[in-house]
Amino acid sequence: MKTSRIVGFVEMTFLTLLIFLLQVMPVKANEKFTIGITQFAEHPALDAVRQGFEDELKAQGVDANIIYKNSQGDTGVAGVIAQKFVADKVDLIFGIATISAQTAKQATDTIPVLFSAVTDPVHSQLVNSLEDVGGNVTGTTDASPMDKQLALFKQLDPEIKKVGIIYNTSESNSEIQVAQAKEIAKNLDLEIIAVGVNNINDIPQAINSLASKADALYAVTDNIVASAAGLISKSTIERGLISIAAEEGPVKSGLLMTDGLSYYELGKQTGAMAKKILVDKVSPKDLPVESLKNTTKIVNENTMKKLKLEKPNPAFEGAIFIK
Repeated sequence: MKTSRIVGFVEMTFLTLLIFLLQVMPVKANEKFTIGITQFAEHPALDAVRQGFEDELKAQGVDANIIYKNSQGDTGVAGVIAQKFVADKVDLIFGIATISAQTAKQATDTIPVLFSAVTDPVHSQLVNSLEDVGGNVTGTTDASPMDKQLALFKQLDPEIKKVGIIYNTSESNSEIQVAQAKEIAKNLDLEIIAVGVNNINDIPQAINSLASKADALYAVTDNIVASAAGLISKSTIERGLISIAAEEGPVKSGLLMTDGLSYYELGKQTGAMAKKILVDKVSPKDLPVESLKNTTKIVNENTMKKLKLEKPNPAFEGAIFIK
């Protein structure tokens, strides 16, 4: 009789413990989530973010049904995509680039929204601050180490005085970067000459305008600039202009070099945040905005040779050379 009571007590204790664990344990690993990805345009940097995000979800064991939509640079379409995701009641929206993130935020204040490839999420009114996001939106910023990048011009050619920037006038990210570049340039004995464009068709005229005024070109993280990187690199090489990019994508398309972040790694970092939200049940408001700390110096060797530059140069120290 005594033995049966002990066994009953043990069984009851075990059952109570099991119920408790089931209540506090994370979501089962085999639970399937639906994630809507809205991407503003199609070019290497944003594509790399998406690939890194999806790869990290798989690495984290998150079973996700991905619905991918691209607005092809159309703000109105980006808004429609976000509203459709909300109507479909997806579990999370991932906005790649500022406008995609902004339209997702406008569409919902309940569904978690992650963003990436956003230079200044505070100025873009996505979050209250980087530390205290204040709502259902958080993510990763692609703010580049602009001071390091602009300093490369003087290392490559001390005679460079004027640096041209082409930027999309409808992208707040790009306007922010132009303003930052002008401030940083003051301490580097450089002058920034900025030319705004409305679409990719304006690029040739912008390059012609800069060619007569600037000694070199700096490619900010801008959707139009990234999409036209091949055209820009061809034009700058023909004119003998040194070009530096804020990230690696345009360098792969022919610009000279960068000392910047990897958008693939940034996407992976955002994927890890998605796992915390979906599986670990962490609220977006408890996840500060993250940035990628490590940069990689990449040089396009073919462009280097066409510009008649030599590898023994302080700017190229520690660089990865690609062709």
